[in-house]
Amino acid sequence: MINALDAEDSSVRLQAALAVGSNPDPVFLERLVERCAVEPDFFVRDMLSWALTRLPPEITLPRIRRELASGRPQARSQALHTLSKIGDKSTWVWITRDMLRDADDEVARTAWRVAVVLVPKDEENDLADELVLQLGRGDRNVQLSLSRALVDLGDVIKPALGRAAESSDPAVAAHARATELLRQNPETGFDAALDEAKRVVALGPKRAAAAAAASAGTETSETAKVAETNEPAETTEPAETTEPAETTEPAETTESMEAAGAAGAAGAAGASEGADC
Repeated sequence: MINALDAEDSSVRLQAALAVGSNPDPVFLERLVERCAVEPDFFVRDMLSWALTRLPPEITLPRIRRELASGRPQARSQALHTLSKIGDKSTWVWITRDMLRDADDEVARTAWRVAVVLVPKDEENDLADELVLQLGRGDRNVQLSLSRALVDLGDVIKPALGRAAESSDPAVAAHARATELLRQNPETGFDAALDEAKRVVALGPKRAAAAAAASAGTETSETAKVAETNEPAETTEPAETTEPAETTEPAETTESMEAAGAAGAAGAAGASEGADC
């Protein structure tokens, strides 16, 4: 089974990790930890961590702690990930500031997630102050990871985010504002929140608010114009229905009067002729 953990086929390695976890035995501890440091497949790495959580924590945790100081970034990252899976709150003290600021993005991202899981209540404010120091760091995925970690801390992040939002660094200020938008409404997409935050930072809060108000006013005005345009159509329809009846009746009356007048004239003429005779 140990040989299978090194197989060329990732599906064989996955099945081996599953088998080890299903039949936990301390004899596999060292090989599982070593494999975590070099395993290239994400799903296999996750299965290796799961297998480690199946072993007694009193023998697993000391070995994982040694990996936190490894010179191999993947070893550090996977050791942190395994700590989050075990969830032993006593290991919080192992999460150092150096880990939260690690130069390797993957190590730092994992450290942020683990810190939020393990932090004691009375240290959440300090953690929030530490995490905001990383605002503006890295690409979209790195920034998204940090925002999620901060949002998971809850309302304690508001003061720290408020200060960061006033930063002279546009990237930091925008990331802080985007994170605050996510805190207020977790359903907001990160990209949309970041775009809105960048707009506010570029224009300034007052100008951005004025532009938003003007935009809302324009939309209201356009809606009113549409309503006014539609009004005549609504009032004209009844007139179109009644007009033919109104114009037809006089025509029929006039024709009848003309016919009656002609008949009367003819009768008068006939009477006159008869009299002359």
